[in-house]
Amino acid sequence: MDTLKIIIEKSSDYYDAYASNCEGVYGAGESVEEAKANVLKGLELFIKTRSTKDLPSILKGEYNIVYHFDTQSFLNYYNKVFTNVALERITGINQKLLHHYATGLKKPRELQRKKIEIALHKLGSELLSLEL
Repeated sequence: MDTLKIIIEKSSDYYDAYASNCEGVYGAGESVEEAKANVLKGLELFIKTRSTKDLPSILKGEYNIVYHFDTQSFLNYYNKVFTNVALERITGINQKLLHHYATGLKKPRELQRKKIEIALHKLGSELLSLEL
């Protein structure tokens, strides 16, 4: 099964969403939810307006959609769920540096970005294994 990778980035006014591995699929919105909904509508329209032979191969069979955030967009979008204190605890990255990443003052190096991603995936795995 193929994976359609949707990139979500925050600009000064809104969130952009686009497929990085399928040219022509775009969306935007004032929030991440709007951008996701808009890009899915764009994808639906893209599929409806193309003949089967003109459709990119990734869209011809079954596919998963994966959303990819840049670090700044992620930190801004999830700031009501993850405080910088909580992120510092799970990533080991100090709050001030996380704040710089969230505001765009600094961009994380690949190692720092990966550290955040690994910590979040570990937390997600732990939460999936819980029962209440």
